[in-house]
Parts: sequence; structure tokens; C-alpha cells
Amino acid sequence: MTSDSALPDVVPTDLPPDEDLVVIPKLQVNFKSEEGRLLLILPTESQMQVSETSWSDMWEQMKQRLNGGDRFWKSETIVHLMAADRLLDSRQLQAIATALQEVQLQLKSVSTSRRQTAVAAATAGYSVEQLPPVSLLNSPTTTSVSPLADTLYLQITVRSGVEIRHPGTVVVLGDLNPGGIVVADGDILVWGRLRGIAHAGAAGNRECLIMALQMEPTQLRIADAVARAPEKQLSQVYPEVAHVTSEGIRITKSAEFTKTQVDKLNTLE
Repeated sequence: MTSDSALPDVVPTDLPPDEDLVVIPKLQVNFKSEEGRLLLILPTESQMQVSETSWSDMWEQMKQRLNGGDRFWKSETIVHLMAADRLLDSRQLQAIATALQEVQLQLKSVSTSRRQTAVAAATAGYSVEQLPPVSLLNSPTTTSVSPLADTLYLQITVRSGVEIRHPGTVVVLGDLNPGGIVVADGDILVWGRLRGIAHAGAAGNRECLIMALQMEPTQLRIADAVARAPEKQLSQVYPEVAHVTSEGIRITKSAEFTKTQVDKLNTLE
């Protein structure tokens, strides 16, 4: 391999994919190959100087990386955008996706700690993993239970192939289609038809609930409990609540569930 001290080192392409990492000096937008997909890693706001935090600066960095001669990825590789605490709107996400398409790369998912970015990405049809705020990631670990993130409201249809992950409660004002996935550390409320996979209490809270106007899930999970939809189709449709009992996950009419909860509170008085 020819070396040149004036040029950045390029990792040989015959290394395992998860070891491919190319970094250009003075550029803070990076690409990393991992498990068959390409990570597009944006710098956090805390990592960049005030003069470098503008969208135009970051955009120029990304375009230079995409058009540079050090590209190690293959055409049609799936890209996962690691946005960290960067605030991106739908227009900027579309610009990134278009730039990737120009070099035969496909943006599929977005990881972010900003709720606005998560909403914009989900609305655009990308899978979303919402992370806790960056400040929480850098804080000392404690034995106390971390509070849930603010509720994520999505006015979309979660289509097949789209996955939403959020460290709090998720409210979908639309349908969750077969092949779509919603994973939440808190509750999940689908103000429509739930026909995909819903996993509430993902951090282990068995008290979490899954609610839907029409419950026809491919799979329900609450903490470590798993249930599948009954094969028999119901002749009537009504709002239902999935909750964990001693016998596993049970699906109850919302009206009956509410009455049961009220009765339990009355017995404690």
C-alpha cells in the first residue's frame, strides 16, 4: 500500500466492514461501515465551534466527503444517519437523502436525541431511533431509575419497514401498518389501527400499556411479555388496551379496563 504523509490514511477495503473508518483531517462529518450498513455520523453541537455550527458548514463537509476519492462503500448501501443532538428539519433531511442518492446510497433510518428531528424523520418515512438527550449520556451513572423522555407525537402512518424507537411514550395519530414497528420505554397509543408490532415498556416496565382504536397487531410486547393477535377476526371494532397480568398480556376493552382501574383505586381508599 502506497503511503503519502500529505494525504489521510485510507483503511484497506479487505478489512471487516465494522473496522472500516475513514476520517479526513479538519472534517467532523464521518462515515463508518458497520454490519453491512453505512453510518453517516454528524458532529454534536457541543463538538463544534460556534462558527462551525451552521447547516451550510456541515453540508459542505458532507458533500466533500461524498465526492472525495477515499470512498470505501459499495453502491446501494443502506445509510443510517447518526444525527446526535443536531436539529434537522424535513428540508435538510431531504437534502441529505438526495445527496446520498447521487452517489448511489440510500438513507433508511435516523438516530437522534432531538424530538423535532425524530418527528421530521418519521414524517418523511424513515425509521427513527430517538436517544436520550446528549447531556444525560454524559452524566454519571446512578442507581435511580431514569425519567422517561417527553412524549413523542407522530401524525403519520407507520408503514412497513419503518421502525420508531423512543425512550418515552409514543402517540401515533394514524395507523401502524403490518411490517411497521414502534418501540417505546413508556406507553404506546395508536389513534388508529394497530396492525404491526408494538413494544411498550422496552426498558423493563411491565406497568406500561398499549392502546389502539383498532387492535389487530402482528405482535405485542410489554417489557418481557409477548403476545400475538388472535386468529379470529372480530365482528365489532372498539378501542382496546393491552396490559400485563399474571397470565401474560391481556387485551381488554378500554371502557372495561378503565372501570377495573377505578375499582382498584376505590379498594385502596
